[in-house]
Amino acid sequence: MYNYVVILLRKYATISVPAEVKRVLEEAKGGEEWGEFLLRLYAEAKRLRGEEAFQQLASTLTEEELKAILESSKDFRERLAFR
Repeated sequence: MYNYVVILLRKYATISVPAEVKRVLEEAKGGEEWGEFLLRLYAEAKRLRGEEAFQQLASTLTEEELKAILESSKDFRERLAFR
């Protein structure tokens, strides 16, 4: 009968960066697509910021406070799982 070809069109945008920045990023991304590469970089930066914030918070708490938070978190997850 009929053959159909579906082409997904994506909306693209241009980001202007200094040539040296683009050169360094192109080298780091290798064969990866720009979108995937930039999203991966963003996710990694977000994860590292979260870890750093946690470490800063943890360094301000006593051992007893950390244990209490851990227990509270466990209790919360257990109660949530029963719903």
